[in-house]
Amino acid sequence: MSVPNLSRRGVLALAGGSLAFLGARPALARGATLHVVSSGGFAAAYRALAPGFEKHSGDHLVIGWGPSMGETHDAVPARLKRGEPLDVLIMVGYALDQLAREGKVIPGSRVDLARSGIGMAVKAGAPHPATGSVEALKQALLDAKSIAYSDSASGVYIQNEMFAKLGIADAMKVKARMIPATPVGEIVARGEAEFGFQQLSELKPIAGIDILGPLPPELQKMTVFSAGVVRASRQRGEAEALIAYLASPAAAGAIRDSGMEPLGEPMRQRDRR
Repeated sequence: MSVPNLSRRGVLALAGGSLAFLGARPALARGATLHVVSSGGFAAAYRALAPGFEKHSGDHLVIGWGPSMGETHDAVPARLKRGEPLDVLIMVGYALDQLAREGKVIPGSRVDLARSGIGMAVKAGAPHPATGSVEALKQALLDAKSIAYSDSASGVYIQNEMFAKLGIADAMKVKARMIPATPVGEIVARGEAEFGFQQLSELKPIAGIDILGPLPPELQKMTVFSAGVVRASRQRGEAEALIAYLASPAAAGAIRDSGMEPLGEPMRQRDRR
């Protein structure tokens, strides 16, 4: 995605990993309020990065959280359907593309920010079953009394694909469940599920759980988290500046610390490779 409202000097500063580019936006009104909704997968990185953007841009960010898909009250599609005044969405990339096709996100505004793998967790202090291989994970799931997974991209994959790959879909029907709205790690920490799956970046901030690690490579499903501008936004320039900041080298450290791999490159540039 091009960022036409940033000066060339600002873009060069961005590429160098500096926050100075936010000061090179004379055409944009300072002190704007941007309404952002983010999937939980990017939440830890966003919380770390938002104060820096506000400090250097003078803009104010209002954040809401919700899954990229589904029909729960806070899900991104539900928010858009009821007309919430939103400017920027941070969510699963393919779900953002669907919103662009529906005319709710500006086509071509998508920028990929990070990639995240699925992790596994048990309650803190509970036994750690072997999960490092496909067969070990299969046995651990068969032995578990209860299993939880999210109602977003990782959980859809677990439910619709991974259990079938392991040949245990029927066995999972009686003890595995999708958790709407609540982080899976909290369900595991409260002892309401013995075993939990969610994006590693969503498990890491949760107290009271032990993270067993990522899925075995043969089963791993990487999810790309992307940002885009809502078509109804009245502050497109400021929205693009926020997305550029989240994709900049200055943001990479916080993204890595949250358990994700920073991408920080417009989708169309990578597609041309």
